Amino acid sequence: MKDHTRRHPLRDSSQDRKEAVEVPDTPQTRSPAYALAFADPDFLCRDELRPVRLQLELLKPELMLDEQGIESTIVMFGGARIPSPENKGAARTKTLADLSKYYDEARKFAKLMTETGEPHENVIVTGGGPGVMEAGNLGALEAGGKSIGLNIVLPHEQAPNEYVTPELCFNFHYFAIRKMHFLMRAKAITVFPGGFGTLDETFEALTLIQTGRMERVPFLLFGRAFWESIINWDALSEAGTISADDLELFRFVETAEEAVDALNNWEGAGEKRGVIPGR
Repeated sequence: MKDHTRRHPLRDSSQDRKEAVEVPDTPQTRSPAYALAFADPDFLCRDELRPVRLQLELLKPELMLDEQGIESTIVMFGGARIPSPENKGAARTKTLADLSKYYDEARKFAKLMTETGEPHENVIVTGGGPGVMEAGNLGALEAGGKSIGLNIVLPHEQAPNEYVTPELCFNFHYFAIRKMHFLMRAKAITVFPGGFGTLDETFEALTLIQTGRMERVPFLLFGRAFWESIINWDALSEAGTISADDLELFRFVETAEEAVDALNNWEGAGEKRGVIPGR
């Protein structure tokens, strides 16, 4: 782990934060105006402070990942509602029960990638929740490695799954910043069946690669039948709203072993488009 402790002659802000809670109790010190600005949650949550909160949410995970020495990641997107095979009997629909096989594939894939990778390279990163995300973190743990969880505050009660490495478990308010952290260290992106959140993450990443805003990385969709049943990819190309070349930005795979082979033999990784085909 990298040591980023700074040495300087100035009084540290953490010292003042501790001493500020021990001031005499007076009408002045009880006033919200007296609170240190950087230690005042009510002040930091004001609408006018949104730019500061955005910056903090970008900076905190970045600094902590850097301190942990994380160099690169393997992204795993996928649905929170997909059950493990042993729990598929409680699935809300038959389709969800049938998709439980991808829980196992996600678990195996994460385990394989962790077993063959370096401790700080190609670290598994998920959304830190249940379903496919849980499977990814579990697989990494079974291989004896660390994994990252990028959780987000949602209206219903949520806690990160128990398999995320605690010091690599983060919580977000802003979806946009969370998605940036998914991609900033990504060396590959894998997508398992999921819902709106998975689709959002998938198409944002594809758009960044399509438009040359992000380098090409291996981009794998698990479960051709699922993806082709919900998205008519060829129709987009035939309509001219995307180019035929855009359909080469990703591949379909079915198993963890097939995914690992695709990653190891991916052509064009690291390249960035200079032009957008079809424009």
